Amino acid sequence: MLVALIFGNLLLGWVLALMVNYLSDVLPFTRSITRPECTHCHQKLSILNYITFQKCPGCGTKRSVRTWVIQALMPLIFIWLLLEPPLRLNLWLCAIILVYFAVVAVIDYEHRAILYQESIVGAVIGLGVGSYLHGIVLTILGGVAGFAIMLVLYYLGILFSKVLSRIRKQTYSDPGLGYGDVTLAGVLGLILGWPGITAGLVLGILLAGLISAIYLVVLLVTHRYTIFSSIPYAPFLVVGSAILLFRP
Repeated sequence: MLVALIFGNLLLGWVLALMVNYLSDVLPFTRSITRPECTHCHQKLSILNYITFQKCPGCGTKRSVRTWVIQALMPLIFIWLLLEPPLRLNLWLCAIILVYFAVVAVIDYEHRAILYQESIVGAVIGLGVGSYLHGIVLTILGGVAGFAIMLVLYYLGILFSKVLSRIRKQTYSDPGLGYGDVTLAGVLGLILGWPGITAGLVLGILLAGLISAIYLVVLLVTHRYTIFSSIPYAPFLVVGSAILLFRP
């Protein structure tokens, strides 16, 4: 029985990893569900070519390192979920949330963007999952709180960038936080509910701050630092929320 469960979770993780890679490859360029395509030359690929990880027949580009990392990591995550199941989430809810979190994190990391399609789908997922976990009232409160808190931070970031640009007499640059991060915080608020979203945002911001500090040190040591150097925030926000959601 245990062997069958392990095999089933490995297979589910593998299939979901294919889904994450497909959505991460296609959505940033097409904004819709279409045939997979090469991320380099954008030639349409056959399903067989795509799921067997072959080179692009047009330009010969190999699949990215990210493809292989996701394909290896997702099955392992589902084995961990089998051995250490979350408190209130069943396997299928875990699958939906993980695919959504992974797609958002990968696209923001690679393209510095959170697509409006992701926000709409996330709101639907958030309402469903949040209502199941916390009830509709705490779900809505969490969504509003997440959106409002991140909106304040977004405008504070703009103000800080303008002031710093004026002091340094340099051209104004966009702050690290984007409006997509605001909408994502609203989605995470729906999923985590109130007051869970406060812990999720604090944890995500702390993780972002830690990695940013390490990244800054590396840039300074390698003499590549420039003002307004930034990192994508979505991966840290979803990791913070995932830690709270998937704790055993």
